[in-house]
Amino acid sequence: MTTIIDGVSRTFAEYLLIPRLTRKEQRPDLVDLSSPIAVVEPNQLPRFKINTPIVSAAMQSVSGSELAISLARQGGLAFIFCSQAIESQAEMVHQVKAHKAGFVPSDTNTTPQKTLNEVIALMKQTGHSTVPVTEDGSGTGRLIGLITDQDFWEFEDDLSDPVMKYMTPIEEVIYGEEGLTLREANRLLHKHKKKCLPILDKAGHLTSLVFKKDYEDHMRHPLELLDDSKRLCVGAAINTHDYRERVPALLAAGADVLSFDSSDGFTEFQKEGIDWIRQEFGTDVVLGGGNIVSAEGFDYLVGEGGVDFIKVGMGGGSICITREQKGVGRGQASALLDVVKRRDEYFEETGRYIPICSDGGLSNDTQIVVALAMGADFVMMGRYFAMTEESPTPRTSINGQMYKPYWGEGTNRAQNWQRYGDGTESREMVFEEGVDAYVPLVGTVGDVLRTTLYKLRSTMVNVGADSLSDFREQAVLTLVSEQSVVEAGTSTVFQFSSTRDYEGGGNS
Repeated sequence: MTTIIDGVSRTFAEYLLIPRLTRKEQRPDLVDLSSPIAVVEPNQLPRFKINTPIVSAAMQSVSGSELAISLARQGGLAFIFCSQAIESQAEMVHQVKAHKAGFVPSDTNTTPQKTLNEVIALMKQTGHSTVPVTEDGSGTGRLIGLITDQDFWEFEDDLSDPVMKYMTPIEEVIYGEEGLTLREANRLLHKHKKKCLPILDKAGHLTSLVFKKDYEDHMRHPLELLDDSKRLCVGAAINTHDYRERVPALLAAGADVLSFDSSDGFTEFQKEGIDWIRQEFGTDVVLGGGNIVSAEGFDYLVGEGGVDFIKVGMGGGSICITREQKGVGRGQASALLDVVKRRDEYFEETGRYIPICSDGGLSNDTQIVVALAMGADFVMMGRYFAMTEESPTPRTSINGQMYKPYWGEGTNRAQNWQRYGDGTESREMVFEEGVDAYVPLVGTVGDVLRTTLYKLRSTMVNVGADSLSDFREQAVLTLVSEQSVVEAGTSTVFQFSSTRDYEGGGNS
């Protein structure tokens, strides 16, 4: 006989937070938004944390390398989509990891015999204004000197002259020795008022470069998410069809976090994938699973040797039509509350804390706040990021307004046969679970996150919380009626002007 769950399937829009005591010493800028993304074992610290509780969806129209770089600089994490060839996904991951590494391998080099003309062409090709001069012209050759665009005048000097005539010779170059820390390298840059510090091994061979601009960039982004080598962090999605080939390639490229990308993760296919990854790579790999909408799904994917975090949500994204097409899913708030309840019970039983990601169903900043108050450790969004400058889709002008294309991974456009095939060799997509649309361009990732995170911190102060764990413990939610929604609006006054409030979005 069919089981009927008591109550109704609810959404985030049906809840409001009740204010709690705000202490005098509390300020939004003091609120800690860091959150674990890896399982927290008893009496241990989490293996991996994010500094901002927001990640981007693994979608073709959302999470490319440019967005991943921008989000990591704000403390969040992007999941590079897996609906592409393994090689191209691994290359996107590599681009993020190579973006800013502290100690940067030199990819723009010359020899003393090359001409100024050749060096100028090299600078224009790579965009770099500082060029190491090595014996063999490689990035690991013995350093002879440095030449920058300040050492010559392009339209005055003889461009057929050799580089050695204009370069700063090694005897006058300030450099660091291999083995020094990044902090020590930055101190040398500061002490000698230099913009670039070559790092040499004992034989005088170039090993890497350290730049002043990277230090300044880091100081402007104090929350940026970095690995132990001071490289930006990035996540990558995987599927249940080719994980045996995809996972090793992504890990070799430097992916920090992996997550199965599926509208329904409560399957034996995903469990087999989890078991294989744990058997081959152990528990050092931070691995997410899902999506699920029930406590039953949580228990299936979690346990010793299971996933590090669970994604909750089915059919709540702005371009997802799984519920309409298949009649499966659950209101995002109800799904999250059910899984959070089971997560907390599991923690009491085992001492293991499993972070939860609320994926989808977020139509504005307020609902992001509600999701975190309900117990999510972080949220995953698609539309929110698809609307930014850094998303991988082109700008499109429609009636004078700038838009960006946005489509679901369950559409024909995504051509994601690996995720939505029916198990046959043809893998023909019989029906779609997503739509193809346009979203307005709203600005950069930094711009939109700044507003969202300030709202979140301000609300946490209203609840008397100093951290996200405090927020979950102290939050009191109330259901809202249709009339209370009307009361909260501005329908009884005429507005001459207003500032546009950015609305964040749900995802896949």
